[in-house]
Amino acid sequence: MSRVYNFAAGPAALPEEVLKKAAGELVEHGSSGMSVMEMSHRSADYDAIIKGAESVLREIMNIPDTYEVLFVQGGASSQFAMVPMNLFTKSKKTDLVHTGAWTKRAISEAKKYGTVNIIASSEDKNFNYIPELDKKSFSADADYFYICSNNTIEGTRYTTFPDTGSVPLVADMSSNILSEKVDVSRFGVIFAGAQKNIGPAGVTVVIIRKDLIGKAMEITPTMFNYKIHADEKSLYNTPPTYGIYIAKLVFEWIKEKGGVQAIEKLNKEKAALLYEYLDESKLFNGTVVKKDRSLMNVPFVTGNEELDKKFIKEAKAIGLVELKGHRSVGGMRASIYNAMPIEGVKKLVDFMKKFETENK
Repeated sequence: MSRVYNFAAGPAALPEEVLKKAAGELVEHGSSGMSVMEMSHRSADYDAIIKGAESVLREIMNIPDTYEVLFVQGGASSQFAMVPMNLFTKSKKTDLVHTGAWTKRAISEAKKYGTVNIIASSEDKNFNYIPELDKKSFSADADYFYICSNNTIEGTRYTTFPDTGSVPLVADMSSNILSEKVDVSRFGVIFAGAQKNIGPAGVTVVIIRKDLIGKAMEITPTMFNYKIHADEKSLYNTPPTYGIYIAKLVFEWIKEKGGVQAIEKLNKEKAALLYEYLDESKLFNGTVVKKDRSLMNVPFVTGNEELDKKFIKEAKAIGLVELKGHRSVGGMRASIYNAMPIEGVKKLVDFMKKFETENK
């Protein structure tokens, strides 16, 4: 069977070039005589891999030397606790913009350690937009300001980031990291689970300003203390070695494609193809307000549950898979991350046009 076009929200498609390179090195990496999965994380061979991963990521994201790059475990969900445990240092208060399922979880965790000030929310319209912010509502004494930059389930994205002044801005970028250029220096912390745009599930990347490290709450478990991971260069315990190796290959793939700027251009072309059709379609409707549409996750509906099921079934039969939408939104969702080729989006749009013609 030939490879399908995988529109899953995560774990998501990986670049085919990366998979083929990894396959070629599966049994023996370089001259090591063994697979990366067999290597000691303390060995010179693996040290070159993890340092290489960090080096290329720093290059393609233009990460300043004033930031640490950490490879940790526990998924982005662990960061919902790690962030407050490490950043609640003075007021034990955070400002937060509530834009969906993942900020809901972040709120729940942060409340265990301090105060969460929800300064704006889009819950009134099932999170189908990014709320406008009033700087007068920002807390001058907040320890940090928290956002989810791209909402995987709801399909919304920040097109501009809030100016939080001296308060560190923390962003969950799990579903849009490396999809478009960002100025890292505007953030105190950026974190992202790997399984959408970086690599396989099991790795979480944390990019954190160095001056925010070393002030963890006394109750913070060792494995949740950023200082431990920074001091030990992400090698305090056995890291997800193979996942970091794949991440390195993905970072190198992005660099070879022309960097994040080139990837962003292609992502905008892919998203435009799909959104332009949704805007003209009489059967399918996008669920997000236009100004806040995600480049990565595109939810759409027909308004008829049985028709949605038929669409998903027929799409799968021709190699367009994982298009079922999240239950909170319904319908369909096409996740078109970096690894999704433009040919996959074209095939999806062509099928949508055909399906609409046949189901008037």
